[in-house]
Amino acid sequence: MDLAEFVKQRRKEVNLTQEQFAERCGVALTVIRKIEQGKTNLNMDKVNLVLAMFGHELAPVDSRKLMKENEK
Repeated sequence: MDLAEFVKQRRKEVNLTQEQFAERCGVALTVIRKIEQGKTNLNMDKVNLVLAMFGHELAPVDSRKLMKENEK
C-alpha cells in the first residue's frame, strides 16, 4: 500500500474529514490533500506529523544496504 492509500484509508477509518484530520495533525489542509493525491514533492517533517497519528514514521533508506539485504 502506498502512502496516499494508507493515509486516506486510516483517516476514513477514524471518520475524519480531510480538514478535521489536518487540524488534529497540526498541518495545513493542503498537506493532507497533497499526500492523499500522491504528490511527490512533500515535506518529510509534515508527512511524519501525519503518520505519527498512526504510530508510523518515514525515514531515509540506504538503497545499497537494502539491495544487499535482499540478495541474502
